[in-house]
Amino acid sequence: MNFKFVKVALAWGVVTGLCLPLSFGGGTIPCSTTGKAWALSSESVPLTSNIFVEIAKKQNPAVVSVRTKVKRKNHPSAPPGSPKNPGDQFRDFYDKFFRGQRPDQQPPQGGMGSGFIIDPDGYILTNNHVVAGAEELLVNLENDKEYTATLVGSDPKTDIALIKINRNNGDPGPFPHLKMGDSDGLEVGEWVVAIGSPFGLTHTVTVGVVSAKSRNINAGPYDEFIQTDASINPGNSGGPLINIKGEVIGVNTAIISGPSGGGNVGIGFAIPINLVKTIYKDLREKGTVTRGWLGVMIQKITPELAKAFELKDSDGALVGDVIPDGPAATAGIKRGDVIVKFNGQEVKDMEQLPKIVAQTQPETEVDVEVIRAGKMKKLQVRIAVLKDPQQQVLAKADPLGMQVQDITPELAQSLKLDTTEGVLVSDVTAGQSAAESGIRRGDVITEIDRSPVRNIEDYKRLTSNISGGRSALFLIRRGGSTIFIAVKVK
Repeated sequence: MNFKFVKVALAWGVVTGLCLPLSFGGGTIPCSTTGKAWALSSESVPLTSNIFVEIAKKQNPAVVSVRTKVKRKNHPSAPPGSPKNPGDQFRDFYDKFFRGQRPDQQPPQGGMGSGFIIDPDGYILTNNHVVAGAEELLVNLENDKEYTATLVGSDPKTDIALIKINRNNGDPGPFPHLKMGDSDGLEVGEWVVAIGSPFGLTHTVTVGVVSAKSRNINAGPYDEFIQTDASINPGNSGGPLINIKGEVIGVNTAIISGPSGGGNVGIGFAIPINLVKTIYKDLREKGTVTRGWLGVMIQKITPELAKAFELKDSDGALVGDVIPDGPAATAGIKRGDVIVKFNGQEVKDMEQLPKIVAQTQPETEVDVEVIRAGKMKKLQVRIAVLKDPQQQVLAKADPLGMQVQDITPELAQSLKLDTTEGVLVSDVTAGQSAAESGIRRGDVITEIDRSPVRNIEDYKRLTSNISGGRSALFLIRRGGSTIFIAVKVK
């Protein structure tokens, strides 16, 4: 069965962004005849009969519904390939989750999500996809008071946004607010409470447990979601996931949709609050997030690669390429190095390294330990600032949507190749030119447009001359044979 991870905004005339419904359906809490509920923990600690009632009473006032308004800028009959706009998202929403209704019967006007106040001055955390593209933000509190709000900052990579309530004249005192807890201290099986506005039903409280931690659902480069079965649906996105101490330990963000789309299947995801803490100051003070940049392209160490590089295990991140003049190149990190420790933290897998680097303060000098030719080597790297132009350079480094690497003698032996000439395809991005043309991971590229490809320098030189819209002829070695593949560059 194929499942999809979805972010779904609750439409009330339009969808402005995507809202991620999560689902916590942990079943009923077992109760005795006296009405006491018991937590199934290793210590069998009894919960008082009103623990969730108390959480609802104390935390509900700081949870808000967030409504957005946008203007539809493109005609609904815009040709395929036109830039996405709120109208497109609205149609996508109904096509996936409410088949049979025609979205163009109602002009899109807005969407709804959730959020929670984390400061007495009225700062609110929510999901970026809840507020993205909004021209007006409206916030409703539990006491039915409505305020306009201003976007303070957003971070699409973690799907977090910070907005602030615009106080009305004569508003008394501070706003109720929630305390951020410690998501690292969560245990699988621990009780959690979700509060939000599913389907517009404001301040809905649901209960479940932590099903798993550090889930990677390929939503972004810094995935480490909390998985939960507390019931969360469209409109819950941006709302808090709360522990039984009444502390926020996550921001509800995504669900796995069922086979027919739409509804949750009891598997939801929340952004850990500790990750939010690392970017909160930047969002509040600058509106954007400053991240560290190492300047390498890395890949997962498979058992075959571990054997080829004579590694004792698959821990670490293999450096497939080094960005010229970047921090790693300046420090002496080379292609083929395996990064096993960064700034004192062990790197157990490839996914871990970008998160550690991103949280490192730019202009900081850190120790990086690598395995090179079977020997441990320590290098000192001065971390730079990750900037959007740099990210665009990385994204455009290969216009075909794949990563390649030189064929070392070790790789040639492991892959049973009789030569080290050519480049090995180490990764292919779905939906890009290479993947759609049939190039696969593990292919060896030996020619491009009848010109020989001996190494990665030849590959970069030849691909840089391929203009968008035309096809390039690749000669591929696959298994024991060679094939030609025409790749059309988008």
